[in-house]
Amino acid sequence: MNKNTEIGISAVEGGAAAAKGFVAAGVACGARYEGRRDLGLLFSETAGGTAAFVCTTNVLKAAPLLVTREAVEGGGVVRAVVANSGIANAATGRRGLEDARRMQALAARELGIGADEVAVASTGVIGEHLPMDRIEAGIKSAAADLGPDGKAFAEAILTTDTRTKEAAATAEVGGATVTVGGTAKGSGMIHPNMATMLAFVTTDAAVEEGCLREVLSRATERTFNRVTVDGDTSPNDMVLLLANGAAGNEKITRDSPGYEAFAAALERVMRELAKEIARDGEGATKLVEVVVEGARSEESAARLARSVVGSSLVKAAAHGEDANWGRVLTAMGYSGEGFDPDGVELFFGPVKVFGGGAPAPHDAAEANAALAADEITITARMSEGEASAEAWGCDLTYEYVKINGSYRS
Repeated sequence: MNKNTEIGISAVEGGAAAAKGFVAAGVACGARYEGRRDLGLLFSETAGGTAAFVCTTNVLKAAPLLVTREAVEGGGVVRAVVANSGIANAATGRRGLEDARRMQALAARELGIGADEVAVASTGVIGEHLPMDRIEAGIKSAAADLGPDGKAFAEAILTTDTRTKEAAATAEVGGATVTVGGTAKGSGMIHPNMATMLAFVTTDAAVEEGCLREVLSRATERTFNRVTVDGDTSPNDMVLLLANGAAGNEKITRDSPGYEAFAAALERVMRELAKEIARDGEGATKLVEVVVEGARSEESAARLARSVVGSSLVKAAAHGEDANWGRVLTAMGYSGEGFDPDGVELFFGPVKVFGGGAPAPHDAAEANAALAADEITITARMSEGEASAEAWGCDLTYEYVKINGSYRS
């Protein structure tokens, strides 16, 4: 029995609208794309609740991100998200900030709530202004189309993504069943510090505000901050967590018996979304998981795993199905973490390729075959301690260059 089962965590279908009281919609407004959804709305019909927010570490921060930070950190209650794809509304000056505030006000008017209860998000091309007449029409249309199925919302926030990304889980907390649901987008400009994508996570649990911030920060570090596709960090990235209390549980605090179960459910949802982002990296054909075991601390293990999964040479080798273990060991060596290379064992899938400071006897064809699957696991077993961590990425392909050589067109 795994730990999630022991504490009552179960995966369920759905995304950000899976939690009780949340509804969503996605429409095509023609902001940039023709014939596809590009404006989404997410709303808690249950008043009250709490919110927590984590955003990009990029010094350049897009206008909608600034507006959302004000809403979340201003002491109010955030109940809604309005998001567009195709245009990032980043590096757009005073007009960009005015447009983001207008999106906030328009959504608030249609939903009958205060402007400070609305978060705003945008994703797409940097340096272009939003066509606000189309955005306004889209917000009106989305507000009239709100419902319990979050698929349209998930589609509306995509850019170069090839698929929607949704996950949900339930947990037993103080005799009540609470749900955590999440929807994310991300394919390019994906790198740790902070998630380099948009993620909207909801829960019908009642959670104390400080506790919500703490649990989101920890889960982000263990999930979205361990994903890398191309080493670039966007100015628009955010993870927004909304809790509306509709499940009727006793409010969760750091000392509550239900804290561990809620935190585990949240981390499970965010982990699945993180892996889906890595799997759907621009041009990717493989999900690459790097596992580091026997490290001196979880932080050390995570730093080593991120260094390997972020290596362009490792990513290219994964695409070429070349079990070049020297690239893995080298990436660990420049991670900034000290360790004894002679105490490291490396595995491609089940095949041991290095140990004791020297190549391990193995069948090269068998090791290469371990990289032929759609999901690849590279494991580093160390002798520094007992901590472990994982990181996720994808292979580096010719298609990635093709996509980003003409992104604006």
